[in-house]
Amino acid sequence: MTWHELRSRQFWRAMMAELLGTLVLVSAVLGASVPGLGEGPVGPLYPAIAVGVVIVAVAHCFGEISGAQVNPAVTLSLLATRRLDVLRAFVYIAAQCLGASLGTGALYLALPLKTTAEHFVNRVPLELNAAQALGIEVLCTFQLVFTVFSVEAQRRRESQEPGNLAIGFAHTAGVLIGGRFSGGSMNPARSLGPAIITGFWENHWVYWIGPVLGAILAGVSHEFFFSLSASRQKLVACLTCKDIEIVETASMTGSSLSTVTQNAIRAKQANKQENN
Repeated sequence: MTWHELRSRQFWRAMMAELLGTLVLVSAVLGASVPGLGEGPVGPLYPAIAVGVVIVAVAHCFGEISGAQVNPAVTLSLLATRRLDVLRAFVYIAAQCLGASLGTGALYLALPLKTTAEHFVNRVPLELNAAQALGIEVLCTFQLVFTVFSVEAQRRRESQEPGNLAIGFAHTAGVLIGGRFSGGSMNPARSLGPAIITGFWENHWVYWIGPVLGAILAGVSHEFFFSLSASRQKLVACLTCKDIEIVETASMTGSSLSTVTQNAIRAKQANKQENN
């Protein structure tokens, strides 16, 4: 990313989209997790439905602006596979964490009973240890992020599949799988906001390391082993910081790498002349 792009209106629109999208996501999930007055604890069903529905809505609203990542684990998986540059990833993660904190704070202020805020927090159950909860978070986030990468790959091929719905279902499945064992966070920002508001930090590291590890494993496995454009050359290009798009285009079209490289150089030169 260049300094000119950093100053552009489109970049800051994307940053605000990540902030607002994460705010809406976290407030919806936490709201579904809080029991009503006189009710017992809410199971994983309500949060699972809430997160699936709100993800579809957020992706529809902000997908074309920022990609509607609304999750630091997803952002870091895109960074690890070089689908996102370092500066944009850093700004997105900061916006996501701020949005989650604002969403949690707004919901906390609206609660009639502040004691119910304990239902916001992801915590390791007494029956499990931190390592087991970590494994659950890795598993849930892996299936979520693998779905995200699969949907994006199909969109690049101009597929008409309703991808936002698939991603929403993956979120719902993750909460249903992990809700009783780790809280089914799959999103470090979703865990960070409640931790800041309530001051509960026990085993908080589980909800960063687990989702980030699961997301990176999913992104790398899809991009370099399961996608139609996967190849040894693509993996080497990623590890050596070369242009992945050129290798990917050559793999998808069957053209030689030198031909695709020359075409890419001509396209960049043409764009540069148009901008001048």
